[in-house]
Amino acid sequence: MRRLALAAVLAVVAAGCGSSSASQAGRATVWVTRDRGAEVLHVGQVPAGTSAMRALQRVAKVKTRFGGRYVRAVDGLEEQGRRAWFYYVNGYLAERGSADYRLRTGDVEWWDYRAWRDPLEDPVVVGSFPQPFLNGYGGTRRPAVVVSADPASARAVARRLHARVLAPGAAVPAGANVLSLGTGGSRATIGFVDSTAPGSAVRLSFRGDPRVLLRRWPFRFRYEVGG
Repeated sequence: MRRLALAAVLAVVAAGCGSSSASQAGRATVWVTRDRGAEVLHVGQVPAGTSAMRALQRVAKVKTRFGGRYVRAVDGLEEQGRRAWFYYVNGYLAERGSADYRLRTGDVEWWDYRAWRDPLEDPVVVGSFPQPFLNGYGGTRRPAVVVSADPASARAVARRLHARVLAPGAAVPAGANVLSLGTGGSRATIGFVDSTAPGSAVRLSFRGDPRVLLRRWPFRFRYEVGG
């Protein structure tokens, strides 16, 4: 019993120390929406180092189950049938319980209440841009490239993403996130390059004026726009 008690105390202290040091590094953002971002319910800031669950509880009224590790309802919107709460970190559908994910400086945590057919559908979404290019997932950030036939217009975007500019058809480094710029309308789609696991390399295709990427992302809170 003494060993168990000591282990419990050490676990609490270690968790507290980790949260404190991380929170000094900056802030993370929390979004709460419904129906694939159609309605925005909350936007807030939390200290880095906060768990995704605790971050949600800071900005909304939350009901949980399974010992506080699973979100059942937010602001009265309760899981029922094939409508439930899903959360994303930096555009990736998270693969772990929200109590187990620690936010880092600059992370975007996004909770969305929606209908689903397959719980793993929509594994990566466009609405968190410039994530996942800036922060990645789980503290791992991938190299990035911007592919454009107009290098001059792509350079400012590439600087924001800490990325290289490549011409269409050029070899893309293995494991890199890719932003593909083009013309014709205003569309944005995203998908995985290879693996579909959270944190894997993604390809985001944007059709429109790249200067809007330096102002405000027009597809904020959206899963995908166009095709």
